[in-house]
Amino acid sequence: MKNYRVFYSNTIEHFMMDSKEKIIGEMTINNQFDLNDLQRNAWEEEINILKSQLEKFSGRILFEYTIPRMGKRVDVVLLINNIVFLLEFKVGADKSSKNAYEQVYDYALDLKNFQKESHDKMLVPIVVATETKEVANNIIKDKDDIIKPLYANKYNISKIINEVCSKYKREDFDYSIWENSVYMPTPTIIEAAQALYAQHNVKDITRSDAGAQNLTTTTDQINNIISNSQKNEEKSIIFVTGVPGAGKTLVGLNLASSRQNFDKEDRAVFLSGNAPLVEVLIEALARDKVNREKFLNRKINKKDAEREAKSLIQIIHKYRDSFVGNDVMPSERIAIFDESQRAWTKEQICNFMAQKKGHPNFNYSEPEFLISTMNRLKGWAVIVCLVGGGQEINKGEAGLPEWFESLKRSFSHWHVYVSDKIEDKEYLREYSKEKLFVGLHVDEYKDLHLSTSIRSFRSEKMATLVKAILDIDKNNAKVLYNDIKANYPICITRDLDLAKKWIKSKARGSERYGMICSSGALRLKPCGIFVKNKISPANWFLNDKTDVRASYYLEDVATEFDVQGLELDYTIVCWDADFRYENGKWSYHNFNGTKWQNVSKEESKLYLKNAYRVLLTRARQGMVIFVPYGDAEDSTRLPQYYDGVFNYLKELGLEILDKKRG
Repeated sequence: MKNYRVFYSNTIEHFMMDSKEKIIGEMTINNQFDLNDLQRNAWEEEINILKSQLEKFSGRILFEYTIPRMGKRVDVVLLINNIVFLLEFKVGADKSSKNAYEQVYDYALDLKNFQKESHDKMLVPIVVATETKEVANNIIKDKDDIIKPLYANKYNISKIINEVCSKYKREDFDYSIWENSVYMPTPTIIEAAQALYAQHNVKDITRSDAGAQNLTTTTDQINNIISNSQKNEEKSIIFVTGVPGAGKTLVGLNLASSRQNFDKEDRAVFLSGNAPLVEVLIEALARDKVNREKFLNRKINKKDAEREAKSLIQIIHKYRDSFVGNDVMPSERIAIFDESQRAWTKEQICNFMAQKKGHPNFNYSEPEFLISTMNRLKGWAVIVCLVGGGQEINKGEAGLPEWFESLKRSFSHWHVYVSDKIEDKEYLREYSKEKLFVGLHVDEYKDLHLSTSIRSFRSEKMATLVKAILDIDKNNAKVLYNDIKANYPICITRDLDLAKKWIKSKARGSERYGMICSSGALRLKPCGIFVKNKISPANWFLNDKTDVRASYYLEDVATEFDVQGLELDYTIVCWDADFRYENGKWSYHNFNGTKWQNVSKEESKLYLKNAYRVLLTRARQGMVIFVPYGDAEDSTRLPQYYDGVFNYLKELGLEILDKKRG
């Protein structure tokens, strides 16, 4: 019977007795991919090396141990003296690469963070470049009991294991329990999209603890509504709400990918108005597809891979435009609109359609037109709106109320399903729930709300803390910060160089970090932060540390428009004078020409506040907030513009990063 978790598992004693043919035979049975000669030869060499290196050890050996979230496998795991050794083999290599170093480091980090039985274990990643010369290793332990990756060749693996075991003693644990430990990952949206696109089950790549169970229950509730709509020939619209980072996009992608069968009537399409998110996801899916096919000795053109990805994920404006001025019926009966609160108002879209698209008679808001396209279908149809509270960040974004006004005007026969949290101010703006629902058939389900942030896996309370900070709820903010600071570091600093050193010191392996700021942060330019320098989100989020366009270089800054819906492990949030703290309240400003101007429109204030909400909720593991000193001789950067914010954050108890403390 195939065991996809591990290809070969045995005690080291029995491994030494098993023939090479028997071991490879068992690994072949448990390998769901076609076995090529290159892989078989690598396994043979690894077995030969380990049989010669492990003669004097007892413990357990695992070949090809799966790490589900990453879609990768550790070449060999050795459980010896109650220490977990992770071996990444580069058979035939005469030097150790930086990529291999980061790869095996990532394995250790992933197991430490997401595998239950590894939380309190020592993990020792080792790069085995078989033909390299021996190097002297400096054994350095991180505070979470991960040893920084060590280098070995085919002759000194036993020597390195002995050195670690003689230096560290650990309590006994059951190796079988470790091997079969519960794995509770929180993937980035990029990792999740890649895994779902490769037809992995969402349960394999997400946490299974009670705090994140509503990912599953929300998906089940949506599917139940879809089934009932199909059965009763009804048209339904579902509003799924959630805190920042709770997995709304993941729920939508899972729903769309599970229904990507062209022969079925219940096919779904995932739509987003967030162009950077769509660009990054399509590029990530295409790259991953090419790499997976290459691993299987099959070739696929990059353009073809992109075309396939676009059948799952589409930019909403292109989808919308395909239905303007015609009676074409959608080919999908289920449309999933991500970040639906950002759909355009009637004024915004009518001006756009008249000036840019040559449709002067267009007379809908974007929500109303999108509902009208699905209303063309005879029989049943379902719209799933994924709604982020307080996430509208740009002029002309209608927010949730316009969807309900559109339903009242033209589609009151549609069945409406909402969460019981929809009455929060971030969703309703100036509306009451009663005003929103009047004249509509509305059912409320608690399972349509995602209440737990899975982005900040080190602290589920991060989104709540940001809300308290922005709402100037000082007492609550202080309590929340004290609760999370041990696991989720947040620092404030006036020194950008210190911020960069801090973030680089925190990130390990390929953990991604980057510098972000609001799109209105025009006076950070003297600090070397050029907000008007347009980035490629795909390059910024996906490229590695060798590429100057990548986030790692800390040269190009991304704005709220570039990062909304995406995440990094660590961020530098750069705070400008557009959003100030003065006299116990927020002060809103826009830089125009040569000076700051007050923002008076309530809607524009909301967008600016939400921009900082987006920025402050992008990091999965920690952030440093950079607030400049300003310049008394520059009227656009006076110190008082910045001091209020810094002192407010200091009052909340956030750790100060300065040259004395580093």
